Amino acid sequence: MSRQVFINLPIKNMARSQAFFKGLGFAFNPQFTNEQGACMVISENHSYAMLLVESFFQGFTKKPIADATKTTEVLVCLSCASRAEVDELVKKALAAGGTAPNPPQDHGFMYAHGFTDLDGHVWELMWMDPNAAPPQA
Repeated sequence: MSRQVFINLPIKNMARSQAFFKGLGFAFNPQFTNEQGACMVISENHSYAMLLVESFFQGFTKKPIADATKTTEVLVCLSCASRAEVDELVKKALAAGGTAPNPPQDHGFMYAHGFTDLDGHVWELMWMDPNAAPPQA
């Protein structure tokens, strides 16, 4: 059985968050999207981010919701098809109001950069050349 991944993230403003991620080229599954939650498609039939308005998100946990602008609750890492795709997504995120928490990192066989979204969640983007990766011991 192939597993699916649903990353649930608290957000403050549904319209603003959807506009931000649509600007990066992500689509939303309308079947699982309403004013309380939006199902952002990361990889068709495999990976999704559920953007949940904080009051709705709170219904799933008894713990307080972390303020991602002040603490780190998760780092989401997405693979990209190329270095150019990494750079393009970061460029779009910055243009849409996101920030870059770190400069790009070039490790030769792997290239990484990322952005912080409007709610403070860190999205790491990476491209790796499997043919140039160091051999496993």
